[in-house]
Amino acid sequence: MPTYKAPLRDMKFLLNDVFDYPRHYEALSNGENATPDIVDAILTECGRFCEEVLSPLYQSGDEEGCKLEDGKVTTPTGYKEAYEQYVMGGWQGLSAPEEFGGQGLPASMGLLKQEMMGTANWPFSMYPGLSLGAMNTIQLHGTEEQQQQYLVPLTEGRWGGTMCLTEPQCGTDLGQVKTKAEALDDGSYKLTGTKIFISSGDHDLTENIVHIVLARLPDAPKGTKGISLFIVPKYLPNDDGSVGDFNNVNVGSLEKKMGIKASATAVLNFDESRGFLIGPPNEGLNCMFTFMNTARIGTAIQGVGPAELSYQWSLEYAKDRRSMRALSGKKEPDQVADSLIHHADVRRMLLTQKAIAEGGRSMLYYAARLADHMVAGHLEGDEKKSAAYDDKLGFLTPILKGFLTELGYEAANQGMQVFGGHGYISEHGMEQIVRDTRIATLYEGTTGIQALDLLGRKVLLMTQGGAVREFTFKISNFARKQVTNKTMRPMAWELLKLAAQWNVLTVRLMLIARKDRDIVSAAAHDFLMFSGYVTMAYMWARQAAVASEKLADGGDESEAFYQAKIDTAEFYYDRLLPRAQAHATSMLSPTKSLMQIEPDHMSFID
Repeated sequence: MPTYKAPLRDMKFLLNDVFDYPRHYEALSNGENATPDIVDAILTECGRFCEEVLSPLYQSGDEEGCKLEDGKVTTPTGYKEAYEQYVMGGWQGLSAPEEFGGQGLPASMGLLKQEMMGTANWPFSMYPGLSLGAMNTIQLHGTEEQQQQYLVPLTEGRWGGTMCLTEPQCGTDLGQVKTKAEALDDGSYKLTGTKIFISSGDHDLTENIVHIVLARLPDAPKGTKGISLFIVPKYLPNDDGSVGDFNNVNVGSLEKKMGIKASATAVLNFDESRGFLIGPPNEGLNCMFTFMNTARIGTAIQGVGPAELSYQWSLEYAKDRRSMRALSGKKEPDQVADSLIHHADVRRMLLTQKAIAEGGRSMLYYAARLADHMVAGHLEGDEKKSAAYDDKLGFLTPILKGFLTELGYEAANQGMQVFGGHGYISEHGMEQIVRDTRIATLYEGTTGIQALDLLGRKVLLMTQGGAVREFTFKISNFARKQVTNKTMRPMAWELLKLAAQWNVLTVRLMLIARKDRDIVSAAAHDFLMFSGYVTMAYMWARQAAVASEKLADGGDESEAFYQAKIDTAEFYYDRLLPRAQAHATSMLSPTKSLMQIEPDHMSFID
């Protein structure tokens, strides 16, 4: 059975050498305990837990799946025991405030943990992952009483959490939400409605589940402005914090899915369930964005994770499997044939996976620093600082989620291709990675929704191109410093051209949109993908620059590692980055060819 190995060497390279996390943590008000020794110990122990406990359950969990019997959901064999170990290790509260039982470490530590868990076993990681979003929402928008009542058991991992948005008649268009919330005399509310596609909606891992639910008050205005947010526990808590009466949150069914079968995705019926308003009335969508942004960053991990896992497994297979001779001559003359890894096309697929995994990881770690500052600002009571970093992170979030999940799915398919026919059968696990990864481009907003959020909201509407100008200014400053480095010069010049082009494309789209509003939707996907390729190019250049410095210093036992970094960066610039120009051309194409055909003329099947 394939196994997972935590990529600690690459993680530490990014943390210590590329992004200087030790100094970053020293500057944070909540980073005092994130010393290099502590961080190293946490990474090592989390890696061990993922390798020894979670990874062995990945394929068996898929084969068994979740079951619904008599209204109760059970998870696959071994999941409950693994979750108990997760709780015992204190992993759920790693980045949670100490006042609620957490360890108070920076938010980025939680993302590092999530990356390893998500790579080793994404379906399992979704259970505690959804709880983290609920915790963040209650911490930011809940009353002091709500925080005391719910955050402690959530932080301890005794209770789980979900987000309940989607309904049968609406997904992204939440203005159509029909779930009703009627006020009761005691200040609580009675919720009635059905939610679908609820990840971790019900399971046997925790004693209670706290649902964060969007619903509409009787006098609420129509559309998204009339949605409120509620805490609806599966079991009502008693005054002493124990679990009380069942709250009529019933499981209608479990979704039959293409992948992530070990993750319970439920249809939930709220049958006059008691709920508690969180945040102001009719402002639930604003509060929910806290949850959604958290989920989107977490979902971006499912771009990096499958690329890493698929690469690990396909690399080993390519070294062992023999087929034909390399075109440049025999590489292993004493064997019946050369290993797959000696064939250029197989190298193309493997290096594509490697470039996506390690490039995507660097994008996540860059964003994680911003998240740290955003959270630190909130803890310090400096909401202006928190909002500023939230804006920076908000610009990157759709790129992380949309671009990385699209490339993660590509990497998973490349891994399956390396295995050939053996990749299509379940024995090696490659087809499972493909199935599990497909959902990542869909939930928490499809790639198209992320693209519209990036171009329509973050770039054109909210900042009039300012977000692009600010980010490309950073890219250009970095590139100028690297022009004198012989190794880095080609990448630096390319980055300077791309930074300028990104701004020009933004301005041109703004001008076109004044006359043709459809251009925003028509160009959004290409704009997002172009943005992703340029962002990843920036991250690969940063890695290559550090590797170049390390090699110049000489005498390091990691010389091969640093050279591989430069080699992979050059592969990315030569083979993957040119895709950006196709997206640049496509995004400026007239909308006429998209919109001129009549809907009734799309098909002439009788």
